[in-house]
Amino acid sequence: MFYVLLAVIYIAFISLGLPDALLGSAWPVMYREFGVNVSCAGIISMIIAFGTVVSSLQSDRLTKRFGTGRVTAASVALTAFALFGFSLAHSFYALVFLALPYGLGAGSVDASLNNYVALHYKSRHMSWLHCMWGVGAALGPYVMGFALMHGHTWNMGYRAIAVLQIVLTALLVFSLPLWKRNDRGGSDRRSVDAQSSVPKTTEPFTFDSEYTRPLSLKEIINLPGAKTVMLSFFCYSAVEQTSGLWAASYAVLQGGVSADVAARYASLVYLGITAGRALGGFISMYLNDTQMVRFGEIVILAGVILLFLPFGNAFTLLGFALIGLGCAPVFPSLIHATPHHFGADKSQAVIGVQMASAYIGTCALPPLFGFIADRFGISLLPAYVLLFCVLMIASHERLVRLTKRRPESIV
Repeated sequence: MFYVLLAVIYIAFISLGLPDALLGSAWPVMYREFGVNVSCAGIISMIIAFGTVVSSLQSDRLTKRFGTGRVTAASVALTAFALFGFSLAHSFYALVFLALPYGLGAGSVDASLNNYVALHYKSRHMSWLHCMWGVGAALGPYVMGFALMHGHTWNMGYRAIAVLQIVLTALLVFSLPLWKRNDRGGSDRRSVDAQSSVPKTTEPFTFDSEYTRPLSLKEIINLPGAKTVMLSFFCYSAVEQTSGLWAASYAVLQGGVSADVAARYASLVYLGITAGRALGGFISMYLNDTQMVRFGEIVILAGVILLFLPFGNAFTLLGFALIGLGCAPVFPSLIHATPHHFGADKSQAVIGVQMASAYIGTCALPPLFGFIADRFGISLLPAYVLLFCVLMIASHERLVRLTKRRPESIV
């Protein structure tokens, strides 16, 4: 029955991505209606991000008390409530109020589902699930654009996504018995299915009774390798989000291309991530999580190096595409390796701080480059991305050394 539950989780990941790009796609219409500055989108975005950080850090406590199925259902319901509230809002302050439950719901479901998949399903599913998130993130603006093109307001776009979230909430509630049955049956345990020259282990993940209780933030951070993996996720977000946000501007200001052509530069980063995760699911049948991360880091480095080469816009375009492809396996493989590095009982707690670190990196580091670009020029983008790429590689290698527990399976 765990394959039925897996299908539900795939749908949940698509749903998780649906709201992520809605604000950006609707804001050109929304800010005029509310009579606020265009920059006010950043206020809403920061509040959503704050909520995701808070709920990610609480995911261990909530999941241990209520179980992944209930936390996921409640979190999606909270997100649906916030989205439906957005669809009814007619003032900027209403959006500010609703942004907090919006973020709280998204953070809990993200951390809980990632840990559940890391414990119960093989690496290829983690990669494909994150690919499904990309599909959802691409569909959200399409739904909003469809509403606007057919004479509806932006409110209708939010309402359509809210209805989809409500349907998913009902599906999750009906699937609750499957989550319990999956836990009792052991599910598709990752650690018993190695198929390569990497040494196998037939032992399931061990559970240390000391960590059956929720861990405090101090206890999580003091785990061997925790600070290092937090730095890895922080730097990963810098590489992915900075490249995606500033690629088009870099192409216009540094390469002299037109704005419509430059839009392709940004889209190629995200297309590379989505396509790379679809392909990565197949590659992960032959490489373990550590190898997948290293493979992605090498591809990112190749892309950044192309940005330094003075061979024209074609190389720049290829560089951003390679950065996206390289980012594809890093995030899901790092998450999937968490039970291996820290143990199953501690993985939910660690994944919570990992997600929080990623969200903080997303909020802080792309705007930081904007400040640097204003002062010193956008030509520093390749050097900025290279800096965080090198830090990510160094922190991941240190993580592997600090948490070397047993031979890692290919799953």
